[in-house]
Amino acid sequence: MVLFPRADQCGAHRDIHTRRDSMPELPEVETVRRILDAGIVGESIRDVSIGDFPAVLAATLDGIDPAQTLMGRTFTETARRGKYLVLNLDAGWHLIVHLRMTGRLLLLPAGAPAVRFEHLAIRLGNDMDIRFGDQRKFGRLVLATTNDVDRLDRKLGPEPFAAEINATSLSRSLARRPGKIKNALLDQRLIAGLGNIYVDESLYRSRIHPERASNSLTIEEVKRVIRAIRHVLNGAIERQGTTFSSFENPYGEQGTNAGFLRVYGRSGGGLCFRCGAALQRIVVGGRGTTFCPRCQVIGTPPIDQVPEHDDDTSFVLLQDGIDR
Repeated sequence: MVLFPRADQCGAHRDIHTRRDSMPELPEVETVRRILDAGIVGESIRDVSIGDFPAVLAATLDGIDPAQTLMGRTFTETARRGKYLVLNLDAGWHLIVHLRMTGRLLLLPAGAPAVRFEHLAIRLGNDMDIRFGDQRKFGRLVLATTNDVDRLDRKLGPEPFAAEINATSLSRSLARRPGKIKNALLDQRLIAGLGNIYVDESLYRSRIHPERASNSLTIEEVKRVIRAIRHVLNGAIERQGTTFSSFENPYGEQGTNAGFLRVYGRSGGGLCFRCGAALQRIVVGGRGTTFCPRCQVIGTPPIDQVPEHDDDTSFVLLQDGIDR
């Protein structure tokens, strides 16, 4: 069973994503999870109200009314798997949330005015509401069983901070992929949670051209990619995500990471922070891609041109297990 329809099944055309319509990735979903965890765990659902878009709330089991089934259930835990938010309930139920392009989960006092493009309100026992708003109507909340969550888990690759992501294992996986490294890193079956923003940023920091063949990376380059991914994600989580237009945390606050991006969305006049070269924009796998043509050459750069670490040390790198 398909838990979530593809964007083109929601009436969207597959096109080149821009800064304005970037999809929430791991840092944004993790930001939402952390705030919701403090506000909803242990709380029971008193009421569920659906607006004029009933498809926003669905169930994986036929014949189940998700709104009625949610009534009286208690949130027991929050989790995240890749870009999916998983809100665990008692009695073996789970609410899987995919924000997609413009979805927002807000935590508001009961009786607060409706949020923009609101489609769903879940009233909690502490007189707080979980509100879901989505301008483009791509996001979904799906009432699922434990088997469904397990199926989703198997469908996705390891988390970027997991011990399974190390130089040996990732090099082995990339060796079987002749395609472009950016496309490989966007594949949720390889590493879960990365999207256009943080792949561009990670490749820039590791000085890897986005069109390099995945199976051409050396073991040292793979180590740099892993370090860069974790560095970039750590910083974005610390700053509560990247907001260009629609992303907000459950308190209605924007993330502050946009001002720290090195390449993403900076083509058309932006200069490389390292060498001063003009950033370039190309299309890789249907995605707008920004890179530095001097720092990220298509071949393997001479070793004396590659620093051991990135020049930005404002955040501690989580390097445990990289070198295995």
